[in-house]
Amino acid sequence: MKALVIAEKPSVGRDIARVLGCSRGGNGFLEGKDYVVTWALGHLVELSDPESYGEQWKTWKMETLPMMPKTLEIQVIKKTGKQYQTVKTQMYRKDVGEIIIATDAGREGELVARWIIKKSGVKKPMKRLWISSVTDKAIRQGFAHLKDAGEYQKLYEAAVARAEADWLVGLNATRALTVKHNAQLSCGRVQTPTLAIIAKREAQIRGFKPQPYYGLKVKGNGIWFHWRSEHNSPTTGSREEITNVSDKVRNSTGIVEEVKKKQQKSYAPPLYDLTSLQQDANRLYGFSAKQTLDYMQRLYEHYKVVTYPRTDSRYLTQDLVETLPERIKACRGGVYGPVCAKLLKSPVKGNKSFVDDKKVSDHHAIIPTEQGISFSELEYGERKIYELVISRFLAVLLPPCEYEQTEVTVLCEGERFTAKGKTVRHPGWQEIRNLQKEEGAFQEESEEEELWEKGSRREEILEQMPDFAKGQKILFGQGTISEGKTKPPLPFTEATLLAAMENPVKYMESADKSLKKTLGETGGLGTVATRADIIEKLFNSFMLEKKDQYIHLTSKGRQVLELAPEGLTSPELTAKWEQELSDIAAGKAKKKDFEAKIRSYTADIVRDIAASSKTYRHDNLTGKKCPECGKLLLEVNHKNGRMLVCQDRECGYRRTLSKITNARCPQCHKKMELTGEGEQRRFTCVCGYREKLSAFEKRKKENGGGVSKKDVNRYMNKMKQEAKEPINNAFADALAKIKL
Repeated sequence: MKALVIAEKPSVGRDIARVLGCSRGGNGFLEGKDYVVTWALGHLVELSDPESYGEQWKTWKMETLPMMPKTLEIQVIKKTGKQYQTVKTQMYRKDVGEIIIATDAGREGELVARWIIKKSGVKKPMKRLWISSVTDKAIRQGFAHLKDAGEYQKLYEAAVARAEADWLVGLNATRALTVKHNAQLSCGRVQTPTLAIIAKREAQIRGFKPQPYYGLKVKGNGIWFHWRSEHNSPTTGSREEITNVSDKVRNSTGIVEEVKKKQQKSYAPPLYDLTSLQQDANRLYGFSAKQTLDYMQRLYEHYKVVTYPRTDSRYLTQDLVETLPERIKACRGGVYGPVCAKLLKSPVKGNKSFVDDKKVSDHHAIIPTEQGISFSELEYGERKIYELVISRFLAVLLPPCEYEQTEVTVLCEGERFTAKGKTVRHPGWQEIRNLQKEEGAFQEESEEEELWEKGSRREEILEQMPDFAKGQKILFGQGTISEGKTKPPLPFTEATLLAAMENPVKYMESADKSLKKTLGETGGLGTVATRADIIEKLFNSFMLEKKDQYIHLTSKGRQVLELAPEGLTSPELTAKWEQELSDIAAGKAKKKDFEAKIRSYTADIVRDIAASSKTYRHDNLTGKKCPECGKLLLEVNHKNGRMLVCQDRECGYRRTLSKITNARCPQCHKKMELTGEGEQRRFTCVCGYREKLSAFEKRKKENGGGVSKKDVNRYMNKMKQEAKEPINNAFADALAKIKL
């Protein structure tokens, strides 16, 4: 008899099949002497649509809410139904005696396999492969120590409890809000607190009162010395104080009071997990979280040059250390060749800074695979993301940067001044940053948040510092007074919003330390795999909009926060759920008790929404009528432009007005907007520049570059396709299986 192995993804399935000697190919599976290996495509089975329970929920009415099926059923996802049938067929084979669950080692991975098995109705013995990486060694060890699937029954129950709670709360709250206000409104356990986080930031910005500050620097011995207050601050809020200090030390002689020299080391930042990679890609290249994930999926699945992207770990497991030399060899393309050659001259070792089995749960950090590729084969976005992964991987393998830090303190007329310098002795991992600077792909980490909180400004650090001795006399010349005002916190970008979702503790109202601890340990709002989709959904439902790179709430987003049940607007709900789900997984609590609480909570929020006296107001109505139903159209800002949308949720009509393009303005070089239809299509820029599409194409053709006619046609076809997709249809939201 053979054992059937069910992996979560094709790539992992193929890795397992290769190790197990399964080389005979089937359609969606691989077979060998002792094993048959097949795979899901993520989830193949999901909770059933409300409409599948009967006529009462096929139409959206307040009197049919809350939707509370006695038992929540599951259904096959139509899009991946073919692969489900393949897996089911293999499970029912007469020569298959047992099933080995080899989906991801975690709560959601358990759910993927168990729902497939449950839906198929198969009854065969089950075992569990539980590994954190998919190297050949890890796979062999895992199969040598298979677990009984029964050991993970409680984990499965916790996964079902989470899925059912999101279905009950999210779909009922969304339907109730939508029906109550006859507008496409949605809320959920993750997306609504995300809106609340943005709202809090906007409130901080509105309520911020700038305070003036003043600083002073004076020149002596060819370098600038910066004044320090008695509290060791480089600034003061008093113009009078700084003016007095400037007058006092002008053309005076100071004495070197102290010369501090320290030998310091700086270490490379940790390896990437998905969130930190998305943050850097947004900060450096302006890629959205969804774009970065899409590029990573292609690098992982198609080119096979990076490891599994949907990870929340920044560490490797010990068994990966022996594979590091081959991975370095795969990175030798582009500008990183010399660094790779240097690393390969001596044995490659792992250390606790990036190798720790205890800090890897489901998947290890993102690193290159042993399979190299020519950078020329990659598209622009793919290449940039691949380079980020390579650079971070090589950086942790290089030694620390060693430098000497010098701080000179001068006392002049009772006032202290300091100058700081830094001399690099051995660049170590900074060699990678130097290469990135040469490529124009490096920016210093933003310190805006930190500076705002401290109320201070960045000090300059000299690269070349003269020698000073204690007691040395320094003649000061004319001082230069600097002044400014404290700045409010910046609006969120996708990078900083991802960070806030990952660590939303400071946005919690509760003082409960255990809740904050739980939220920190469980990864915050959403998961590394879902945050990009959540942000994208908020844009697509017109609750968020972008101005330059910054994210802002729309009127709709602000109103949804006002209309949503109070409990759904805070990260605390996620923290409470995670505590109870952890108890279910550990056998300390029962799924049925958690479900009873969720059903009661769902009934309460539907009742509150129905009884609310609050109203929703369309404040973006236009004078244009919908060509399909005759009602007035709304003008909405979405992520990449403007659009007309019918106000009637059941109509669903929409038409694109404009889209932000990659075409650059010849005057100010900013991205231009494409507006109009047919022959009237034209590019417009915020600087006032305008140009017809036909003139733009002609100009680009004459210049021998830029956007081709083919590119423009492809772009316009994409716009037409998007215009056909029903965004403002309430039924579409349910059918699309909103991510909560």
